[in-house]
Amino acid sequence: MNVTGVINKYKNSSIQVKAALWFTACSILQKGISFVVVPIFTRVLSTKEYGTYSLYLSWLQILTIVTSLYLYYGVFTNGMNKYDQKQDRDRYVSSMQGLTLTITFGVFLIFLVTHSVWSDFLGLSPHLIFLMFIEMAFTPALSFWSGRQRFEYKYKKLVLITVSKSILNPILGLIFVFASDDKATARVVSVVIVEVAFCGIIMIRQFVHGKCWYNYEYWKYALGLAIPLLPHYLSGMILNKGDQIMINKMVGTSEVAFYSVAYNIGMLIQIFTNSISNSFTPWVYQKIKSKDYDGISNTIDFLLLIVGGISLFLMFLSPELVLIFGSSGYSSAAYVIPPVAASVFFIFLYNILAVPQFYFEKTQFLMISSILAAGINIILNYFFIREFGYIAAGYTTLICYILYSIGHCIVSQKILYSYIPGHNLYNYKTIVLLSAIMIFIGVFCNFLFSYTLLRYFILLLLCIIIVFKRRELINKIGLLKKKDKHI
Repeated sequence: MNVTGVINKYKNSSIQVKAALWFTACSILQKGISFVVVPIFTRVLSTKEYGTYSLYLSWLQILTIVTSLYLYYGVFTNGMNKYDQKQDRDRYVSSMQGLTLTITFGVFLIFLVTHSVWSDFLGLSPHLIFLMFIEMAFTPALSFWSGRQRFEYKYKKLVLITVSKSILNPILGLIFVFASDDKATARVVSVVIVEVAFCGIIMIRQFVHGKCWYNYEYWKYALGLAIPLLPHYLSGMILNKGDQIMINKMVGTSEVAFYSVAYNIGMLIQIFTNSISNSFTPWVYQKIKSKDYDGISNTIDFLLLIVGGISLFLMFLSPELVLIFGSSGYSSAAYVIPPVAASVFFIFLYNILAVPQFYFEKTQFLMISSILAAGINIILNYFFIREFGYIAAGYTTLICYILYSIGHCIVSQKILYSYIPGHNLYNYKTIVLLSAIMIFIGVFCNFLFSYTLLRYFILLLLCIIIVFKRRELINKIGLLKKKDKHI
């Protein structure tokens, strides 16, 4: 197909397809920029400084769940679906913003009274924790705004702001790092400045349009959904970031840097999975709402196959990727990447499996699997990190995400049986087969690191398969687009 044909096809596509394409491109560019700058910061910061910065990010993501209740995540989508008039959505967004600011200020007051306890527990200086609270106060505003743009398929402003912020962040970060002796703090300060600049403007605009800080109906609705989900989100984030915290406590800050680099490389595939999930969830919502269940399971199989294939490339290229992102001093981190990359497959899987729980607002069931997975992760890390070092954390992560997916599978199947009996959204045979392949390669891929030619040969075979199956893949993508037009 020539360029003109591609352009015409794009112009004739539905708004959903256009939005999905731009959201995907934006996510790829955003994550791509963040990964491109990793090799720079791993070289201008010492391993201890990079470890401190990574530790800051880990605690930031965990505490943000407490201060924001993750109101801009699954709960927000339900709110957009419930309050479908523009004025109602303006007020809803504004009131959610007010709610997160209220909670953040309350937690900050506790910090002021007990700041020494916080510093000892988090392993961070008081001024870094203070900066963390500033960031937690402002970032939800952008998340609410982005969530609404995605839900309403308004991609132009979202792409512009996201890309601009992604470019400015590392540029300002490098300026601050080179100008300061305390490079870890300088990196954090640069991030906070960018967040306040972008999120502050959006926050003001949303308050102006919504004219609402507190609304009993909105707060009650959101809290009713969010509070039961808090243990789920908190457990999930502990499962995601708790490794680095425990490595810092049990091994050292420098090892946090090694693990962080490997973990970020393994999570590289989330560039694609996050954008897919953002488009897939509204699509499934519409399918369930219209009682059109045909094709959902085949679409899920296709998406899992794509995610699994990309994960394999990361696994087999682990040694080379570590050299690129972390230099030769980080070489041992390569052994963490395969289990982490396999974990991403299961993260994507459980997000897909959890969709019915969000749609039918049966979110209280999410808590059980989340808490169990997080608890098992802490226990396994306690014993295995102490015995085998930071590399063990990659394998404990894989084990827990497998268990996490199983928990979601069981719960969602019960919900689907109750609400849409006779219709199965998932092909469990395909899921089990792909899961088994990912587990096997994720565990044993490390043994091939010394056999460079063999790894390259396997990758070549994968590429050949993709070439021969390209028409099938293209046809499947075309089918997905065709489905999107009917949303």
